[in-house]
Amino acid sequence: MRGTRRGWVSWSSGKDAAFALEAVRGTVEVVGLLTTLDAGSGRVPVHGVPHELVRAQARALGLPLHAVELPWPCPGEVYEARVGEAVAGARRDGVERLVFGDLHLRDVRDYREASLTGSGVVPLFPLWGSRTAALAAGMVQRGLRAVVTCVDPAQAPGDLAGRWFDARFLADLPGGVDPCGEHGEFHTFVVDGPGFVHPVEVEVGATVESDGFVVAELSAG
Repeated sequence: MRGTRRGWVSWSSGKDAAFALEAVRGTVEVVGLLTTLDAGSGRVPVHGVPHELVRAQARALGLPLHAVELPWPCPGEVYEARVGEAVAGARRDGVERLVFGDLHLRDVRDYREASLTGSGVVPLFPLWGSRTAALAAGMVQRGLRAVVTCVDPAQAPGDLAGRWFDARFLADLPGGVDPCGEHGEFHTFVVDGPGFVHPVEVEVGATVESDGFVVAELSAG
């Protein structure tokens, strides 16, 4: 990896982050994962994944996990200050790139780019502009395994929560639901795929309603 830039991956625990990590291998020396946690519940916001499972992902990938604890709901200025501190620490350790799994939402990309302006860390979006149907199918074909952790029932059927993100799942999606959940229809937790030394053992429990979402309870297997 001589001559490549050191980088972290913005880690949501889901499929897009995992595929973005794989996409930059060989061009970025990935040396860490950056995630945010609800300080009260110890879970990844929105995805609802317990911290212990995210730590298990990091171990399976052989990468350090850098967790930023946040109040939830989190005021924008608090989010920016705490994530900014983490980015500043990364820069002091020689990190020059932060990799994101965003696909199409321009406002999200603009926000990320603006937040890193002047930090010395450059954002990368290796999946940007991908056709989501082809990308989702490619993830499955490459052996990525993920469980659907959270569904917005205003945009997709709630009973998709707890299902595995696979060819059958993609075939069953109603029209209008993005195959990658790019508009927040659903979120995932990756248990195996490119870059994983071993699978993350996970048990999928019952679904519950939380803050307007249908969430599948996950626990270490």
